[in-house]
Amino acid sequence: MQPIGHPLPGWTPRPLPPRAPLIGRACRLEPLDPDRHAADLHAANLADAEGRSWTYLPYGPFATLNDYRAWMEATCLGDDPLFHAIIDAATGRAVGVASYLRIDPRNGVIEVGHLHYAPLLQRTPAATEAMYLMMRRAFDELGYRRYEWKCDALNAGSRAAAARLGFRFEGVFRQATVVKGRNRDTAWHAILDREWPAAKAAFERWLDPANFDGSGRQRQRLSALMGSPVPG
Repeated sequence: MQPIGHPLPGWTPRPLPPRAPLIGRACRLEPLDPDRHAADLHAANLADAEGRSWTYLPYGPFATLNDYRAWMEATCLGDDPLFHAIIDAATGRAVGVASYLRIDPRNGVIEVGHLHYAPLLQRTPAATEAMYLMMRRAFDELGYRRYEWKCDALNAGSRAAAARLGFRFEGVFRQATVVKGRNRDTAWHAILDREWPAAKAAFERWLDPANFDGSGRQRQRLSALMGSPVPG
């Protein structure tokens, strides 16, 4: 008898992600709007004077607000990728971008990507909370089975972030794409629906205000709560 995959009784295609905000304590995400977000994002991005945050993305950095806004209007207003601005709850200003992409309702697969965090957002509770909110929508609200993270295999920071956030490394697709005139091998990571409950619990323990001291320092690392070998 030939082996086959386990049955999925009652499976139906999943809904597409809605154009609706995601609300957390430290941040909220809302569909990207050039009129509302471009100026804040461009100003925040200028703090990365060397443009290192753009190295592994297929676009950027953008020298002027007009350049950034033109790219945004040409690229970021569709349904797949579905771009979101990440808003700092304390200031009300946009400080980062994230998207759902390669959305596959039929198979229940969705990817997170086009991540770009301005220095103000990097290594903050809001940075982590934004990823938690997007995962929670994909799994809990929409019922997706698989949530993917892909990055340049040479991007050590992104690969460490994926492990910290609970993704499992699945392998490298060699010579997958050409980015900015260079070869890109792509590292694949994913979380499955059956792995989400444990990851969700780790996120919620880490994001609890009790996990931070009076100076805002974490008491427990998310990687430790996730059982990940990477620091952070």
